[in-house]
Amino acid sequence: MITTQTRTQRLSTAPRLGPLLARGAVVSVGKRGPYDGARLPATRLVLRETPVDADALRAYADVCRFEAGGTLPPTYPHILGFPLAMRLMAGRDFPFPLLGLVHMDIELTQYKALPATARPEISVQAEGLEPHRKGSRFGMVTEARLDGETVWHSRSTYLCRHRTGARPQEPSGKQAAQASRAADEPLPVRDTWELPGGLGRRYAAASGDRNPIHLHPLTAKLFGFPRHIAHGMWTFARCLAEAFPEHDGGDGRLGARAEFKAPVHLPTTVAYGERDGAFELRGTGERARLHLTGRVGRESSGTPSSGSLDRPSRSS
Repeated sequence: MITTQTRTQRLSTAPRLGPLLARGAVVSVGKRGPYDGARLPATRLVLRETPVDADALRAYADVCRFEAGGTLPPTYPHILGFPLAMRLMAGRDFPFPLLGLVHMDIELTQYKALPATARPEISVQAEGLEPHRKGSRFGMVTEARLDGETVWHSRSTYLCRHRTGARPQEPSGKQAAQASRAADEPLPVRDTWELPGGLGRRYAAASGDRNPIHLHPLTAKLFGFPRHIAHGMWTFARCLAEAFPEHDGGDGRLGARAEFKAPVHLPTTVAYGERDGAFELRGTGERARLHLTGRVGRESSGTPSSGSLDRPSRSS
């Protein structure tokens, strides 16, 4: 929800991701905390008539295995909004270092399919800063609008890890039971996917997200990873490409949510499981590490069986 204190800044072109990543790396050095009293910037970035590059769209659909067609993949508005989110997070007034932020989860609602030739208005803003047992977390909200109507909405949660005096948050009995079932009872495996070492570079070329932890073992090791890892948004998109056709009523209405549990180190083999709108991605072999869990349906994101798909209120 946009408050009266929020400042709307309208952009004429999308920011370039490469310079933003470099800028974020530089300003991250001065953001080592402490984070007591941290505040998110009260800025909403808006890009009118965001163009869709046809070649980039084809490359994205291909690497994520979405069927080719005349509409945008349901995760593609996130790609359109990502440069705006990066501009916010790379700014000097953003309280946390860009490098090291952890993408915890995403939920999205698509009210109707967006034509591939559409030029939607994209808006992004940060909200909901709160303490977490491992640091601080916040939300990044992205909306796509056509002719003044919200047609797509998402909220990603990010975590900044840091020392905190807050007591660990204990999950409720219901949450603990759900987590236990997710870990102990794998969903029926629908397919296994061989993920090559170059997957991160290929997705980076299609999406523009060239975070070095995804590109090569050497660049990933600079940030503490033993090997480079797949983009979390690729794992979500790849699962939706598999699950969405079974839940598509023809109008593109969609509610989906994913929680990123553990990084997918490349190269590797993963198992895709799905049942009744719930999906997951696990490793193979004896350990079968859980990488991602999610749900998809035609109702509201996060609760695909709870009722109708309500539109969010229009923003000013």
